Amino acid sequence: MDRKKLTLFALVAAGVLTFADLVIAFFIAAPVISNMSLDIAGVNIGGKLFANPILFSQKIFYFHVPVAITSFVVFFFTAFYGVKFLMTRDRVFDTKARIATEVTLIFTLLTMLTGDLWTRVEWNAWWVWEPRLTTYLIMLLLVIGYFVLRASVEDEEKRAVYASAFGILAFLDAPISFAITRLVPSSQHPVILRLGGGLDAWQLTAFLLGMVGMLCFGYVIYQLRYREERVRERIEVLKATLED
Repeated sequence: MDRKKLTLFALVAAGVLTFADLVIAFFIAAPVISNMSLDIAGVNIGGKLFANPILFSQKIFYFHVPVAITSFVVFFFTAFYGVKFLMTRDRVFDTKARIATEVTLIFTLLTMLTGDLWTRVEWNAWWVWEPRLTTYLIMLLLVIGYFVLRASVEDEEKRAVYASAFGILAFLDAPISFAITRLVPSSQHPVILRLGGGLDAWQLTAFLLGMVGMLCFGYVIYQLRYREERVRERIEVLKATLED
């Protein structure tokens, strides 16, 4: 299967799987009730007491977590292609790293949006300085900083080198953000699966469908952007040839 057909297949799969995730999550899967939700006194986040009502906010889990994990996975390729560029100085890898970071930015913003919806309903606040939220916000700022750095360096070779090095270092925040709820026991952010037990068959099915669906969406966005960038580069080369 060539890359175009694979991209089309991934696009169809992403749409079907995400739709199935939505249907199962909202109409079939039972609500996930945690011990934290049963605490009438509420939960203490950053020194403040928040109510924790049992509503449908946990349904966001089936989309928020897959989107967040996809952001980590795609961000890995920023670092991976950054290393490849520094080893080979092949501009193709710099282009791939940049596009991977663009896709990371999309999924990072989606993660922040869905996360804010969850905290608004669950903790009655749009934002709290909680370890997972804070480290993920740092990751978002680092991703934005990557593009600021690229825009501030005029020399193409230096821009690629600096961006590659920065992308590698910035990615280090991803595993920290992923593991922070395990490293900091006092964190109130759910550890992937909420407290009070695992997922039943339908809950796990919805989560896995959403996970694969979001990964497919990430792949499709990356491939479309890479194809667009390659066409643009070829047009620039053709223009330069005609001008000469």
